[in-house]
Amino acid sequence: MGFSGTALAQSAAQPAGAKSPSDPLVLVVGDSLSAEYGLKRGTGWVALLEQQLGKEKVRAQIVNASISGDTTSGGRSRLPALLKQHKPAVVVIELGGNDALRGLPLSMTRDNLAHMARISREAGARVLLLGMEMPPNYGAKYGQEFREVFSGVAQTEKAALVPFFLKGVGDLKDPTQLFQADRIHPNEAAQPIMRDNVWPALRKLLPR
Repeated sequence: MGFSGTALAQSAAQPAGAKSPSDPLVLVVGDSLSAEYGLKRGTGWVALLEQQLGKEKVRAQIVNASISGDTTSGGRSRLPALLKQHKPAVVVIELGGNDALRGLPLSMTRDNLAHMARISREAGARVLLLGMEMPPNYGAKYGQEFREVFSGVAQTEKAALVPFFLKGVGDLKDPTQLFQADRIHPNEAAQPIMRDNVWPALRKLLPR
């Protein structure tokens, strides 16, 4: 989430020779939660995820095409070119939070996410959708409907799902300890938790 417009669209650094062009590619399409907003470069969950691949000796590479402030509409417009350029084996979609912050219709968010999942599958990629939840002040009804956008898309489009990407970060009694001063963006201490929320689901989509 966030509205800075700062882009991060390259893979995290790896030791020379550690990866091969033939390794499966994981494409991450997200917003500031994935674009290292307010963090030191190389400390975000995507960079930590690539380090995890090395520790687990999983032959895969990651391209982070996340942009701070992006919405599902922005992701939808960018994705066809990204699929053509990178030919990913897995597409991780981390979008939707900014849609809610901007008051965009849930039907639009649902349609955009479904379209992104569909064209990713048609391009030969497996899809992992990272679900989000809204703070209680948005109301229980809206919170439930927003949550169901992700579970519904995952079911209809046969995508894997992390139900709540910020589990253990945004649901603490005092979540401020894991957020930056703006209380919107997770801090550096939260990034390993976010990585661990994604890793088990992603590992199942990668070759053994």
